[in-house]
Amino acid sequence: MLLAMEPTPVRIAIVNDYEIVVAGIAAVLSPFSERITVVELDARRPVVSDVDVVLYDSFGQAQGQQIAVAEVLANTQAKLVVISWNTDHELVAASLRAGASGYVSKGVTGEELVEVLERVHAGDQVTPVASSGPEGDAFGRWPGELEGLSPRESEVLALICQGLSNQELTERAFIGMNTVKTYIRTLYRKIGVESRTQAVLWGIDHGFTPDRARYLQT
Repeated sequence: MLLAMEPTPVRIAIVNDYEIVVAGIAAVLSPFSERITVVELDARRPVVSDVDVVLYDSFGQAQGQQIAVAEVLANTQAKLVVISWNTDHELVAASLRAGASGYVSKGVTGEELVEVLERVHAGDQVTPVASSGPEGDAFGRWPGELEGLSPRESEVLALICQGLSNQELTERAFIGMNTVKTYIRTLYRKIGVESRTQAVLWGIDHGFTPDRARYLQT
């Protein structure tokens, strides 16, 4: 009599330039360890482990056609899934053209994210549904969270701290100039600064300098 084999968990790496971001996603996935094994957490490092899927958080990162998929995947044969609060259909399409195999909104639950990762591993191309629900402000963690900044405000500040101009910021974050200016006004008010230089100095003191770290799970 042949015994049914237990499904093998999907092995994933989580990548982003900020350690707090990758650690936050890992925490969301931790209750699903029988289905997902988080093998590696990377901040500004290429993936080195043999994984099935790389989960790429777009916070403060290149997006759409600018994603260097081959560089992110390094020497692995993994598939790449982008997770982002921005699910503009043109951005999603550009990410798939760049080589991503899936794109998921931060409006999903942990279980829904697991299902996306499993589907991509099985060979499906997954994109956000039109009615993806509320934007995922509570998903994972981000720099500036404890100081009251929303994920969007924090991402704008992160890009400012990387030296991007407002025009470059619109291209990187794939949001309009008026929206960028609104985020800048609100985040300045929240952190009590009045200039870009002051904002950068505040950001350096509050975790907005990109990290460089790798954690291999055993």
